[in-house]
Amino acid sequence: MIKIVGVRFRDKGKTYHFDPADLDLKIGDAVVVETERGAGYAMVSSIPRFIQQFPSGRKLKKVLKKASEEDITVMQNNKEREAEALRYCHEKIKDRELPMKLVDVEYSQDGSKITFYFTADNRIDFRELVKDIAGKYRTRIEMRQIGVRDEARMINGYGQCGRQLCCASFLREFEPVSIKMAKEQSMVLNPAKISGICGRLMCCIGYEVGNGESCKRAPRAETKGIATKTEEIISDAPLLAEERTQVMQKTEQTTQTPSEPKEAIRPESKPMEQVKETAGLGAQQQTEKPSQPQAQKPASFREKKRRRRHRKKHR
Repeated sequence: MIKIVGVRFRDKGKTYHFDPADLDLKIGDAVVVETERGAGYAMVSSIPRFIQQFPSGRKLKKVLKKASEEDITVMQNNKEREAEALRYCHEKIKDRELPMKLVDVEYSQDGSKITFYFTADNRIDFRELVKDIAGKYRTRIEMRQIGVRDEARMINGYGQCGRQLCCASFLREFEPVSIKMAKEQSMVLNPAKISGICGRLMCCIGYEVGNGESCKRAPRAETKGIATKTEEIISDAPLLAEERTQVMQKTEQTTQTPSEPKEAIRPESKPMEQVKETAGLGAQQQTEKPSQPQAQKPASFREKKRRRRHRKKHR
């Protein structure tokens, strides 16, 4: 088992892991750690914990001690000097009209080096700028170009969701995000909707994609009722179709044309006595009721046409 603790050298910088040894550390404690350039100041960003094996397999460097009052005063003085160096560098960039944007300045613990972080679209020839800064501060100057996502992490801000940026709050590493991930989640492909303040695709697009396979988003609560209704309609569709065909067949039988012969209705077989009784009743009804002339049916168009031809022929 390996014991590790996460620290940050900058307030909004990347989290690095060190070996805390037997020190009792809490989040927010100032510590002095061992680095490649000597001792450095950092702040604890995650509590100490045990893991089976470190992913990179490298040997962890140690946390030397908790920061004392003297170390804290040195850190505060470095922050003041960083703000002054930032203003001075801004003035020199404007004087030389260099196409670059200065983001942040970092002082080393002993003041032997100053690091300037900037963003630019292309490569910049800043040799004359370095000479101007080195002539004033008389120390080693390092100009480091960073990406727009690192710039957003350093500056910090709030996203479209109203919360603090993921890169500045809890995100440790930048994972690649592609437009394909947004398409698989049926998102609106509007740059203003899926881009962060850095101008790149939002990191949260990749949260619902795991192990190379896209995870479908859960349906909204209001769409569940609509989905059940549509399923019922689809399941009842064959029954509705059968009812429709039956109605059509009935209408066709009732609206037959006069030229079509009607089916003969066979009388049911009855005994002879019942037939005689019904015949007698029919005769009595005929004698009681006077016979009424039957209403002639209107002749059809074909019948009228046939009659005209017959008249013309016999004239």
